[in-house]
Amino acid sequence: MSYSIKYKVTTAALAVSLFVGGLSITATPSAYAAEVSAVNQQAEVTWGVNMRTSSNSSSSVIRMLSKGETVTVIGIASNGWLQVQDKNGKKGYISNGSKYTEVVGSSSNNSGSNSGSSSNGSNSGSNTGSSSSDSNTATSSSVEKVIAAGMKYLGTPYEYGSNRNTTTTFDCSDFVRQAFKDALGITLPADSRQQGTYVKNLGKTVTKVSDLKRGDLMFFMSSKGSSASSYAGINKSTQRITHVGIYLGDGKVLHTYSNAGGGVTTSKVTGNSWEYRFLYGGSALK
Repeated sequence: MSYSIKYKVTTAALAVSLFVGGLSITATPSAYAAEVSAVNQQAEVTWGVNMRTSSNSSSSVIRMLSKGETVTVIGIASNGWLQVQDKNGKKGYISNGSKYTEVVGSSSNNSGSNSGSSSNGSNSGSNTGSSSSDSNTATSSSVEKVIAAGMKYLGTPYEYGSNRNTTTTFDCSDFVRQAFKDALGITLPADSRQQGTYVKNLGKTVTKVSDLKRGDLMFFMSSKGSSASSYAGINKSTQRITHVGIYLGDGKVLHTYSNAGGGVTTSKVTGNSWEYRFLYGGSALK
């Protein structure tokens, strides 16, 4: 079952802060504290919704959030549910169905930096820093929107050469393309090799998973085996791209490669064949 969340396109809604870690791939309370990457935004409850102990409708209800109440979104579970914190500091999960919540802005408090910028009667230095910060914040917001859009399709069946005009099935490049289209209205090239060229043309790419940033596209060669030795001596700069995914951080990728693999899914990409097959990665955002 997939969900969506409605965003207001405002300056405030772009103010997003990221914390360390990738998206949660589990729904248990003991795991989400370490695994969830928080998106520090305020959401207004537009329809009464139960806050639960885990990210599914069969888990225990902590309490009902009332219409008009504001909570802070602190994470997104692997099935698309939101992890939230109420005004009293209580944490839980809610469905992110668009009828329940509407993101209305950031919970960050910037009053201190604003007052400091005018203390000497000159704003030239602080304005320069603010411009860079605003750009980074906007990029972070775009990354989170792309990932959230992609997470809606978890479990969607895989089909090689899938129809680019539907969302009933995906191959790897179709899935990545749809996530960017849904989230930002950006239409990437239709296949993974063209997407790889697109990213290269935008600027810097990296060849180590450890150098990737959250939201970067990852490009892979064909599998030669499951061990590192199977890839020894291969000149990866000459290899053909056969797969693409969206890096989540914490050594994980959001992608689709087979129905046996669960269709759209998240996978670990360190210490296994995915890392050995990795060619390069980089941002698809200008």
